[in-house]
Amino acid sequence: MKTKCWLFLAVLLLAALPLACAPAPTAVPPTMAPEPTAAPATATPAPKARLVLATTTSTQDSGLLDYLLPDFESKFNCKVDVIAQGSGQAIKTGQDGNCDVLLIHSRAAEDKFVADGDGINRLDVMYNDFVIVGPPSDPAGIKGLKDAAAALTKIAQRQAKFISRGDESGTHVKEKGIWQKAGITPKGAWYVSAGQGMGAVLVMANEQQAYTLADRGTYLAQRNKLDLVILVEGDKALFNPYGVIAVNPAKHPGVNAELAAKFQEWLTSVETQEKIAEFGKAEFGQSLFIPDSAAWHQAHGS
Repeated sequence: MKTKCWLFLAVLLLAALPLACAPAPTAVPPTMAPEPTAAPATATPAPKARLVLATTTSTQDSGLLDYLLPDFESKFNCKVDVIAQGSGQAIKTGQDGNCDVLLIHSRAAEDKFVADGDGINRLDVMYNDFVIVGPPSDPAGIKGLKDAAAALTKIAQRQAKFISRGDESGTHVKEKGIWQKAGITPKGAWYVSAGQGMGAVLVMANEQQAYTLADRGTYLAQRNKLDLVILVEGDKALFNPYGVIAVNPAKHPGVNAELAAKFQEWLTSVETQEKIAEFGKAEFGQSLFIPDSAAWHQAHGS
C-alpha cells in the first residue's frame, strides 16, 4: 500500500516539473494613447488699412465712387471710408484732420486749403460742367441761352422757383458766383436754399418743377428719375474741375499720409483715368467725367 502511495506522489512530481521550469510570463507594457497633435497655428490676417476720403456729393451721387473704389481697395488691401458732403464741408473736415485725402471741386477754396498748410500736393483729376436744369415748360424762357448769368437774371425777373444747394459746396459757390456776375442777390419765396446734396436738390427741383444748377454727371446719373431737362449749357463759366488733395501730415500727424499718397497716385494714373473716361458711356452715351490728370495728358499728347 505504501509502495502505491509513493508511486502516486512520484507521478504528481513529474507532472508538475515542466510547469516549475517554464519561464515566467513577460509583462506587456500598457498601450498609451497617442497625444493629440496640435493643429498648426493659423496666422491672423493683418487688419486692413483704412483711408478716410472726404468728397463732394457729386462723386457719390453719380455712382463714380462705387465704380472706382473697389479696384483701389483690392490693390492696396484697404477699406476706404467715404464722407460725402459739400466741398466746403469737406474742406472743413480736412482742416480738422478728420480725413486723409479730399476729392472736391471748388478750385479757389482748394488753393486756399493748400496755401494755409492744411493740404499738400493738389492734383488735377477730371472735370465736367455745370448745367441749368428746369421743367420742360421753362416758365422763365431760358432754353438755349449760352450765358448762365443772363439765364439766372431771367429766372429772377420772372421769380420762377429756383432751388439752391445752400451748403457752401462747390456747386453752391459756383451758383453764387454767377448771381454775383449778374448783379443780383437772390431772395424771396421763389428762391429756396435747401442745404442739401446734389441728388436731394434735383429731387426737390423735380417735385416743385423748379430750376437748379447741377453738375452734369449727377444730373445724367439721375435723369431717368426726373422730368427736368437741360436748358442752359456750354458757358465757360460752367466749367467744373475736380482736384485731389492730401491732408498735410505735418499739421495733422494722425492722418494716413502713406495711403493718401498712394490714392493720389492711383487716381491720377493712366489706368484709372481710362476707367473715368469710360464711366457713363454705356448707359448715357457720354462720359460723366473727363480725365484731366498730368499722366493722362502726357499719355495722350494733349
